[in-house]
Amino acid sequence: MGQRSGLLGRDTSQWRRGLLACVAAGAVLFGSGATAGADVAGADVEAHRSPAVPTEFAPPQPDHLAAAFYQKTHHEVTPSGTNDFGCVPDSAHPRPVVLAHGTDSTAYSDWSAIGPRLAEVGLCVFALNYGGAPGADTYGTEDLRTSARQIGEFVDTVLAVTGAEQVDLVGFSQGANVTRYYVNKLGGAPKVGTWVGLASPTYGGVMYGLVPIAQAIPGALDIFARVTSLAAVQQAQGSPTMVDLNAGGDTVPGPRYVTVGSRVDEMIQPFANIALRGPGAENITIQDLCPANLTGHFHMVYDPFVRELLVGALDPAASDPVCEPVPLGTGIPEVVIAGNS
Repeated sequence: MGQRSGLLGRDTSQWRRGLLACVAAGAVLFGSGATAGADVAGADVEAHRSPAVPTEFAPPQPDHLAAAFYQKTHHEVTPSGTNDFGCVPDSAHPRPVVLAHGTDSTAYSDWSAIGPRLAEVGLCVFALNYGGAPGADTYGTEDLRTSARQIGEFVDTVLAVTGAEQVDLVGFSQGANVTRYYVNKLGGAPKVGTWVGLASPTYGGVMYGLVPIAQAIPGALDIFARVTSLAAVQQAQGSPTMVDLNAGGDTVPGPRYVTVGSRVDEMIQPFANIALRGPGAENITIQDLCPANLTGHFHMVYDPFVRELLVGALDPAASDPVCEPVPLGTGIPEVVIAGNS
């Protein structure tokens, strides 16, 4: 953990590690001899570290693979139009937007297409790299609660430099959980106007049925954490961290909550675990609006329809997105190729 895996390094290793987790689960099921270890999903909160804030502008990319090619030789990059700390919100877009990437990823890998589009419509857009392991070059792998505090620190910085009273938060995958933890559990609600979760693991996932089995076997979660990451294990359905996040309700008064999910999400099963259940939450399912769009988890942040849905959630003057077919499994080949390069 903490080292680049294949061409994509930080972002596609999530998929590769998922496969390794399946192997690890098999080893446990058929007699690994593992003994019960620490409850990794309820691990002690780490000492606080500030997030990394990339500032070198980089061009938009069509997918994760292209972003990885570029980031292989340009390490500290941010999507063009983001992290402009001279940006001043206007009356039409009074709240700056803060973007939070997913597990084993970076601001550029997940937001290289969406970031520039949001800036194009007149929003001040900011993106951080949170949850990095000490001394490593990967992000979104560490304790979710530590990452949530990093989100809060970055929000305070954005508010201070822009003079805005509130931000809008957008999280992809794990980014949805850490931003919502900040809003719901760390007192961030008064500072947030709209929260949007793309492919949000709101109630965690069961990873094709492996999670309940692993939770029942002493030592299995420790193995999962070693071959994936602490953050990945913390997002398993029923983990102490997920229970804590949703205790007392999955929303709190104040912010507007929106989720965008797919019925064919490859990572979050069951599908119902994406939706928020709190009062007033807006849960958007891609296929309800565009049945021919079979975008799943990995293509979510590079799908034009999803991108325009997000623009509409943040900018009331935006036009409706155009529905176009997207084949099932789009984005997965790039992940597999990169993870084995």
